[in-house]
Amino acid sequence: MLLSCAQRRRRGRAQEGPGSAEGPAVPGSDGSKSPDRQEHRLDERRSARNRPRRSARNRPRRPARGRTRRSARNRTRRAGRRLHRWRDRVTPVAVGLPAGGPRRAVGLRREELALLAGISVDYIVRLEQGRATTPSVQILGALTRALRLSESEREHLYLLAGQPVPSTGQISAYIPPGVPRLLDQLQGTPVSVCDAGWNLITWNPLWAALVGDPSERRGRERNVVWSHFAGRPTRIGHTPEQEASFEAAMVSDLRSASARYPADDDLRSLIAELRSVSTRFAQLWDAFAVGFHGSATKTVHHPDLGDLALDCDVLTAAGSDLRIVAHTAAPGSEAAGKLRLLAVVGTETMAPDPAH
Repeated sequence: MLLSCAQRRRRGRAQEGPGSAEGPAVPGSDGSKSPDRQEHRLDERRSARNRPRRSARNRPRRPARGRTRRSARNRTRRAGRRLHRWRDRVTPVAVGLPAGGPRRAVGLRREELALLAGISVDYIVRLEQGRATTPSVQILGALTRALRLSESEREHLYLLAGQPVPSTGQISAYIPPGVPRLLDQLQGTPVSVCDAGWNLITWNPLWAALVGDPSERRGRERNVVWSHFAGRPTRIGHTPEQEASFEAAMVSDLRSASARYPADDDLRSLIAELRSVSTRFAQLWDAFAVGFHGSATKTVHHPDLGDLALDCDVLTAAGSDLRIVAHTAAPGSEAAGKLRLLAVVGTETMAPDPAH
C-alpha cells in the first residue's frame, strides 16, 4: 500500500513516542496539566478558603449623595410652601403698610415682604419655589420678623432651611396659653411655674395656701435656688439625703441654664451672688455637681394643718424652658384629706407665712 509523505511522517511520530528526536516532552504540551500548575492552583484555593470574608455589614458604604440631595430639596420645597402660607395670612395693615386698591394677594405681596425683610423680590420667588437651597441665618431672621412668626414657627423655619436655631441668649418668661389652663384644671393639686433660672412666675391658689402666698415677695425672694441656699424661712422640709439631691439638681440645672443663655445678665448675677452668700453653693458649683429632678417625697410643715407628706415632681412644658412643679398626695392618705380641706379654706384663715 502506497502512503503519502504526510501519512508516513504521522506514523513515524506515533512510533517514536515522547522521547523522540524532536526533543523531550514538555509537561502539559499534550493537553495534560503539569504537577506544578496543579499544586499552585490548590494553594490559591486554600488561601481563598482561609481568607476572612467581609460581611455586608462591614463593607464600606458609598455616601448616598442622591438621597441626601433629594432630602435637602424636599426640605426647601416645604420651607417655600410654608413661607407662602405665612405671607398670605399677614395683612398690609398689620405691618404698617397701606392696603392700596384691589388686591389679588390674600396677604402680603412678594414685593411688600421683600421690602419688610430687606430681600430682593427675585430671592423671595426662589425661596417660595424651593430653588434657594441655603438661605442664611440673617435672611431667616429677617423673614421671621417680617412675617411675625411665633417661637415654634421660627424654629420650624430654621429646621426646614437646614440651619441651627439660634438662641437669643436670654431667659424667656413667656408662658404658653396651655399652661394657665392647666393650672386652672388642677385646682386640687398645688402647682407652681418657674423659668429656666428658677424664678417663680405663676402659681395656683392651692400652692399659695400650701407653702405661703408669694405675691408680696420681690426680686431674689422669688427665686427658689436663692431662697434655699440663702437660708430663707420655708415650710418645706428635707431629709439630709433629700437635701443633698435637691441641691445637686439645682446647681446642675443653673449650670445648664447658664450655658443655654450666656447673654442673660440676671442669671450671671444670680450665680455670682449665690457663690458669695453660700459656701455650700460655691463648693457644688466648683465641683461641677451633677443631678437631676426626679420624683421626690417632701414634708410640708403647714402652720394650721400640720405636716403633709407629698410627692414633688418637676415637669416641663413643650416648646418652652419652664419648670412646672406639682405636689401630690397618695390617694386615701392623710395628706390627701388635708389638701382637700386646704382647697376649701385657702389662705383666708391660715397663719401668716414664716418667710414674712
